[in-house]
Amino acid sequence: MRWVLDRLPPSFRRRVAHVIVADDASDDATYDVGIAYQSTSDLPMTVYRQPVNLGYGGNQKWGYRWAIEHELDVVVLLHGDGQYAPEVIEDLVTPLEAGICDAVLGSRMMTRGAARAGGMPMYKYIGNRILSRFQNTMAGTSLSEWHSGYRAYRVDAIRDVAFEQSSDGFDFDTEIILQLHEAGKLIHEVPIPTYYGDEICRVNGMAYAWQVARAVTRYRLHKLGFGESATEEIHLQSYVRTAPESLYGQLQRMIAARPAGRALVVGCGDGQFAGMLRTLGWYVVGTDETKHDNVGEHLDEFVELSYDEHLSTHISGEFDAIVIADSLDQFRSPEPLLRSLRESLAPGGACFVGTPNFAHWYPRLRTAVGRFGYDRRGVLDRRHVRFFTRRSFVRLASSAGWRVGSCSAAGIRVEQMHWGENLASSRAVRALAWADRAGRRRSSNLFALQFVFELAPDAPSTR
Repeated sequence: MRWVLDRLPPSFRRRVAHVIVADDASDDATYDVGIAYQSTSDLPMTVYRQPVNLGYGGNQKWGYRWAIEHELDVVVLLHGDGQYAPEVIEDLVTPLEAGICDAVLGSRMMTRGAARAGGMPMYKYIGNRILSRFQNTMAGTSLSEWHSGYRAYRVDAIRDVAFEQSSDGFDFDTEIILQLHEAGKLIHEVPIPTYYGDEICRVNGMAYAWQVARAVTRYRLHKLGFGESATEEIHLQSYVRTAPESLYGQLQRMIAARPAGRALVVGCGDGQFAGMLRTLGWYVVGTDETKHDNVGEHLDEFVELSYDEHLSTHISGEFDAIVIADSLDQFRSPEPLLRSLRESLAPGGACFVGTPNFAHWYPRLRTAVGRFGYDRRGVLDRRHVRFFTRRSFVRLASSAGWRVGSCSAAGIRVEQMHWGENLASSRAVRALAWADRAGRRRSSNLFALQFVFELAPDAPSTR
């Protein structure tokens, strides 16, 4: 460790605010060496020995918490064994100081041939390339390397992600990349030299490969609506898309076929779908229990209502289209809502409802194997308090005074698998989309993630 700190460039030493030496309850002399170095060094240092081993990721979490609590601007992860060159540390920090990104990863793969020339064993080189390519494919990124331990982050960027939820093991580095990527943070890479000496490697290669592959696979499945992500909450409102066979794509097509008028969007979220209707010439009123930032940019009017408040006491006028896109399952008592909406519908108007399909193979399988539980999104979204199949919703609508004019099946969110122009991933997307369409044609009850209903009053409402 001493010789690593001695190699920090003089220009960087003068600017560094603090050096944290975190001994993770190791069985070597890291703490003692750090204390001795602190007494003679010009660097501002904190030397700390963890009382118990926190793991590779757990020790990083401690350091990032320290940086956040002490209001630092940039934090750099530099291993103490000399595997990563301190001489190039400013290359990692400069892009962050310039404000052009939120994270910088040092990559040993950016310069052709450099990793092998620096002593990286062939089996590690091949494994690194294969894993990085798989991770890029699953996450929708184009990083040259996911496995470098030389990194720098803007402290406000890591504050914005739930890094505390990530693994305490070596797969922490993968999970924090996924978190930053999902949060829309900009990740930059810079080339770094490769050095392999006599340092001790504590990574079980096969176990590590399994862990990182599992993390990115869970991330991709979570984006598609299946299971939990190992990283953090996916940004739910980012899923308003208009791919032709998606829920919102079908709703947009059905509403666009009608003359523009007044539309009510119940559970409008951040207003993205409502904004799409406005571009079609509709006057849009939106309701939700929380007013999202900038929602007013997408709506003509917004009314803040809890899911079980009576709409008619807060909303006046008639609507040519009423949309409940993805929120009926959050109403504890949906029948009174559907009854009251009949009173707000203009003559000749229609109500459009999208509901998750509990008869889909995924919740069926989870229930059959005794693994039923809630996910962060999808059919088993933890916000859902009611579940529907096509048949149960038709019964509910009929009891509330509606008749079903049409019903269509929405599939998995294939648009969430847009992985760029890579040919292999494009083939995977096309194959998945084909299988999903074929499954819905064969059995919509089993393969439709959501059903989209167009409703009309069963009889003229009494005013």
